[in-house]
Amino acid sequence: MNRLSFVVFALVLAVAGATAAAPWLKTPVLLALANGLSVAGVIVLIRAGQVSFGHAMFACLSGYTVAFAARAWHLDALLLVALGTLSATAAGALIGVFMVRYRGIFFGMLNLAFSMVLFSVLGKFGGITGGTDGLRFDRPSFGFVAMEREGFETALLGLALVLALAAGWAVQRYFGSVNGQALAAIKTNETRLEYLGISAKRVFWGGYLLSATLCGLGGSLFALTQGLVTPEMGYWVRSGEVVFIAILGGSAHALGAFIGAFVFEFVKLYAASLLTGAWQLALGLVLIVMVFVAPTGIFGLVAKRLLPAAGGKA
Repeated sequence: MNRLSFVVFALVLAVAGATAAAPWLKTPVLLALANGLSVAGVIVLIRAGQVSFGHAMFACLSGYTVAFAARAWHLDALLLVALGTLSATAAGALIGVFMVRYRGIFFGMLNLAFSMVLFSVLGKFGGITGGTDGLRFDRPSFGFVAMEREGFETALLGLALVLALAAGWAVQRYFGSVNGQALAAIKTNETRLEYLGISAKRVFWGGYLLSATLCGLGGSLFALTQGLVTPEMGYWVRSGEVVFIAILGGSAHALGAFIGAFVFEFVKLYAASLLTGAWQLALGLVLIVMVFVAPTGIFGLVAKRLLPAAGGKA
């Protein structure tokens, strides 16, 4: 086991131990893991030098799919996660065909435009979507076993940890693959990539699809954790939070997505209780400090000081 794997294993044990000792931590930890999955999706696009300001739409779409399916068919939680993620993947495949033609600010703003269209549709068609109040749904079974709230949250937490580990591993494997290297080349020299006979649009579409899938996975877990979905899930502020977390945690490694998500969730939690109505001030100060002290994010800081073997590759 290398040093990075040991740290990840220790973090998973710490999370499991903390939630067992203090059950109230399960909800913020679940929300952090759900956000971490969405941030991992955004990190894939940052690899290509592109920043999306609308990727919360895939998490929102997945969440509403979970809500509709849970209310209509009373499906099991595992099936709801699969169905929600599949809907985000399908939307990513379709929207990605259009988005791969654009770069830079046009890419970021067009994603924002799509997300605001979804936000408006969800708010206006209240008879179907519940409007601004959203949709609430009953707690589903987990593994076809009906559970009380505590047991359900424990099972969902276990699933979220497994999915986070699998997603982090898959993203790093993707970064090391031929397609992942080609995706990084879009950031440095897209023209040269085309000269090598590799379609930059095809490579970028694959990265966009992976990004949408991860956001959808995070959105389905988010919806199951709350038992409620609202249009706010797809609002531009949520997309901005995802980019914020990516910068905070570090975009060079999938682990940075989850570190950033945990720091964001718990700073937000404690700042909201101590600075009611001004918790954004605390988060803004944290980001300003991080930009000056650790421009590569928290993971970059950790990789340099504690993980010298991984620091160069992070």
